[in-house]
Amino acid sequence: MVDRAVAFCPGHISGYFRRVKGTSVQTTGSIGAGIVISAGVEATATPADRPQVLVREVDRTGTCRTVLTASPPIAYVMDRLGVAAAVTTVCTLPIGAGFGLSAAALLSATAALNALYDLGLSAHEVTALAHEAEIVHQTGLGDVSACQGGGLVCREGPGPDGTIGRICGPAAQPLCAVTFGPLPTPAVLQSGPAMAAVEAAFPARCPDDLVDFFGLSRQFAERSGLITPEVRHALSLCDDAGVPASMTMLGNGVFASGDRALEVLSTAGEPYHLEIASGGFSVLEHAS
Repeated sequence: MVDRAVAFCPGHISGYFRRVKGTSVQTTGSIGAGIVISAGVEATATPADRPQVLVREVDRTGTCRTVLTASPPIAYVMDRLGVAAAVTTVCTLPIGAGFGLSAAALLSATAALNALYDLGLSAHEVTALAHEAEIVHQTGLGDVSACQGGGLVCREGPGPDGTIGRICGPAAQPLCAVTFGPLPTPAVLQSGPAMAAVEAAFPARCPDDLVDFFGLSRQFAERSGLITPEVRHALSLCDDAGVPASMTMLGNGVFASGDRALEVLSTAGEPYHLEIASGGFSVLEHAS
């Protein structure tokens, strides 16, 4: 055992998805496409007599914006591993805004715990446990599977073992996003009518490239019935400027691509500059 372990996991913006109910937790999740983004969650784990979790959301200057003193999914992971630790997660993007931060927090925390106590879990086992925690607590469906690696991702099967295609490499166009507050994921996932609309809106194919991804994502957003008034306004601004854009799933926000994306979204809110991640979660530090 070491005295401290730090891990990082990138976030994920889902463009479109369809829920899949499998025969087990590992075969339950979703299929669809999204972008793994370089911003995400860093988790630090240190030994403790009892499980403790601190969730910190910081702003662009590094000032703490939100602090939560509990995370049932991360506590669940510690219980499943049979360990106790003090885990602190830090993110610079807003929580609950469709950036896949619950998955990123679970993956980074699980990886840090694995390193802290030298548990010997493989990357696949870390992913499987994080996916299990997310499904059990209904904080997401497919972000964990996507964040195993980087790039533009298409998940053709549910869970960590599902078929996943990735288009990696630098984005041809700049990416940015703006958020208008949280859209509670559990509330949507537990709504029968909302999930029925999502099912009907799902485009049944993988995108060919980033341009195609935005087109399929926007088609899904329009047909899903999830677009909020704030999102509609931002999308209209993008449409008027000829900027490819869609709604972050599931989040009350918009992500866009192109040279004018940052300029246009700046008129709707304070945008975040994003990059496509080249890889998935990793351990940054484990030392005595």
